[in-house]
Amino acid sequence: MPRLITRLIQLVSAMTALASLATASSAASEAPTNPAGFAIRRGTNLSHWLSQDFGWTPRAVFITANDLKFIARCGFDHVRLPIDEKELWLEDGKPNEAAFTVLLNGITWARAAGLRVIVDLHTVRTHHFNAENEGMAPNTLWTDPKAQEQFLSLWKQLSARLRHFPVDAVAYEIMNEPVADDHEDWNKLVAAAHKVIRASEPDRVLVFGSNKWQIPPTLPALKVPEGDRNIILSTHTYSPLLFTHYLAEWTPLKVYTGPVGYPGQVVDRATLDKLLAGASQNFRDVASNASETWGPDRIRKELEPAIRRARELGLQLYCGEFGCLPTVPRADRLAYYRDIVGVFESEGMAWANWEYKGDFGIFEWHPAQTLSGAPDMELIDVLLGRR
Repeated sequence: MPRLITRLIQLVSAMTALASLATASSAASEAPTNPAGFAIRRGTNLSHWLSQDFGWTPRAVFITANDLKFIARCGFDHVRLPIDEKELWLEDGKPNEAAFTVLLNGITWARAAGLRVIVDLHTVRTHHFNAENEGMAPNTLWTDPKAQEQFLSLWKQLSARLRHFPVDAVAYEIMNEPVADDHEDWNKLVAAAHKVIRASEPDRVLVFGSNKWQIPPTLPALKVPEGDRNIILSTHTYSPLLFTHYLAEWTPLKVYTGPVGYPGQVVDRATLDKLLAGASQNFRDVASNASETWGPDRIRKELEPAIRRARELGLQLYCGEFGCLPTVPRADRLAYYRDIVGVFESEGMAWANWEYKGDFGIFEWHPAQTLSGAPDMELIDVLLGRR
């Protein structure tokens, strides 16, 4: 009898999983499409290659054609390819031709593997999404007209270099995680960039995220160019940050070294109150939800403003970044990935995890050597709904 009960439980679990996959497939098929035919569902970020290159591994071996083939074999359908101004352009403003060759090779490898590509302008010299926490010079993009002209010039040059790629294969993400004091400053730059690119590429799919790190609550404040169906809306989420960025040196949260957990409360209320005592408002903003009960319902609530806005506009919604460091308990980390991807799939959202290789990556991470190890097949299977 116990063996029969065990078998029944296994059958029920299998049926539940199949029902979930069927729901996800239905949601994906009902998601808005664009006239260009740039269709995406599941992807990964090729970070630390042409953006935030910390010199961990020589560029020529960090990402190769074999990596793109592996990504496709796993079951991903696209890559998000972050690029930085300082990597693609020299200090004097001239193109870094060696880096542009790497970019073009990467896109070509991806296409050969059957992957679509989102080219993401991740940072520029006058704007970095984490300037405040990394001790960088303040962002001047929002106050300096010359910096804005330079930003638009970068897109003119990128468009000239990439426009030969088919519109159903390559899309452009205008900028990663803008951080302007006023939403309107970003909206004006969105409108200007849209005009610049549309002058030469009327059918290219453009990806726009909202101000303040592309978090879901700010997407309703994004002014989306009207009458353009070749647009994908993007949001990012790393909530609850005290869990996903546990011990991260580049955040104010690094001061907390006690235990964390998921699902449920990351930390209890009493612990959180002690942690927030005397903290800056910025710290409170990013950590205050850690004592809430986290699971699929809470994740869906976090995404709700973005989901609602995308549906109002009839545009596809894309989570271009999410992830969790391996500093948390392994089982909790996998549960988080399983839950958040389940929400994406059930809502018909496309997604790309942060990241392919790196400390958040789908490869083993060895921090002492800052090197990636073997692919983490269990994590990959969780992301792709196979576990």
